[in-house]
Amino acid sequence: MNFAFETDRLVLRILSPTPESAETALDFYRRNRFVFERYEPERPCGFYTTEYQKSLLAYELNLAVQNKSFRFWVFAKNNTSYAIGNICFYNIIPQIYNRCETGYKFDPHYWHRGYAKEAMELGIFMMFHELNLRRMEAYVMPENTASIRLLQNLGFEYEGTCRQYICIHGRPEDLLLFSYIR
Repeated sequence: MNFAFETDRLVLRILSPTPESAETALDFYRRNRFVFERYEPERPCGFYTTEYQKSLLAYELNLAVQNKSFRFWVFAKNNTSYAIGNICFYNIIPQIYNRCETGYKFDPHYWHRGYAKEAMELGIFMMFHELNLRRMEAYVMPENTASIRLLQNLGFEYEGTCRQYICIHGRPEDLLLFSYIR
C-alpha cells in the first residue's frame, strides 16, 4: 500500500522515523495534550520526547508494512509540515474476520471544518478497497457527542455499550461501540 494520499484539501501520510517527523508528531501531541489526555489512558514515561516519538513512528511504520495498522498524519495542503490531526486503522484482522478498528485525533483549531470527515472517508475507502476489509469498529466515550456525530455522518451505526471497557486515569469507563459494514 502507498503511504501518502491526497484529498481536495488534505495530505495524509505515514510519517517515517526521522528526527523531523518525530518533531512534527511531538509538536502535535504537545499542542493538544490537555484535550486528548482526558479521553485516553496514562501516557508512558517519555512520551513527550522526540526520541520516544521517533521510536513510535518506527514501530508504526513496521506495522504498516505488515498491513497490521496504519496511522495517517493529516496535513492541510497549504502547510504540509504542520500536522492538524491523525487517523488510525488498527487491530487489522484479515481473512475470515476482514475487520479493523479506527480512531482519530484532530487539533481543536481544525474541528467543525469537515477535515476529520474528509480524512476518514479516504481512510475508510482505502481499508475497504485496498485491504478488502468488510467491517470497521470505532469506540467512543458517551459524552464525546462531536465524535458520535462524526461517526454517524460517516455511516457508522451504534451497536451497544461496552461497560467498563477501558481504564482512564484509574477509573473504568464505558465506551460506545459503532460499526461500519462495507
